[in-house]
Amino acid sequence: MAGKLRALKRYGRVLGIRGLIGAAAGILKREPVVLEINRPGATSPVYLRVPSSDVRVFEQIFLRNEYAFEVNTDPDFIIDAGANIGLASVYFASRFPNARILAIEPERKNFEILVKNVERYPNVQPILGALWGERAEVEVVDRGLGNWGFMIEASSDSETPAGPSHQKVEAMTVDMILERYGVRQISIFKLDIEGAELEVFRNSSSWIDKVDSLIIELHEHMKPGCNRSFYSATGGFDIEWSQGEFVYLTRTDGCLKNNHGGRRISREALVNHR
Repeated sequence: MAGKLRALKRYGRVLGIRGLIGAAAGILKREPVVLEINRPGATSPVYLRVPSSDVRVFEQIFLRNEYAFEVNTDPDFIIDAGANIGLASVYFASRFPNARILAIEPERKNFEILVKNVERYPNVQPILGALWGERAEVEVVDRGLGNWGFMIEASSDSETPAGPSHQKVEAMTVDMILERYGVRQISIFKLDIEGAELEVFRNSSSWIDKVDSLIIELHEHMKPGCNRSFYSATGGFDIEWSQGEFVYLTRTDGCLKNNHGGRRISREALVNHR
């Protein structure tokens, strides 16, 4: 009950009376209601499901400004891996209308809203798929963490039926993306992939030098080894800071500028965290 009350307060604080009414309607229908929301930072409305974790993601991006970074040069190419419903892609597309953006999301219901959110941004290309360490078919698994917490697992040999909590999707490596979409350099690589960073950065030697700047949420608490895999692969990045839930890494001549918007963090402490 306390959790539901906190969620309702968030809907009211972030979305106003429409958020409260929409959340109440969704609870009664036992199915989220989709609201169209106008906010600064987006040149077009965005669509959120209430009740759902969409509102928390919206708050992080558009109210707490967790992507409010400065740049040395405007980015040419951005990958938004773990794009969820596309709010980060919308933010990037609004700030950098000349950047080409790939928004990658593995979960189908999230992807449907993502497509709706980015349809007015011609520089954003939505992709249904999962970022992974090898080319394969993987499973999208619901661990009960909400719409933003779907995890990727290697596809088992069992014939488990696909459904809302168990879906199969194409897994793509970074090399595969660069080849398929004709990309030579990644200006900004944003990852929020619920622990799949363990596999993605384990085999990164062929592409890591093609990345100028990284923004990542690490999930060591969900999958031990994520921190070590990530930091072992990114020794060539010179500057590091944290902002909100994200770790920022950039090269001295990279796209992102270190404006000290977040506190400095200890790389050694994170690498050795277990």
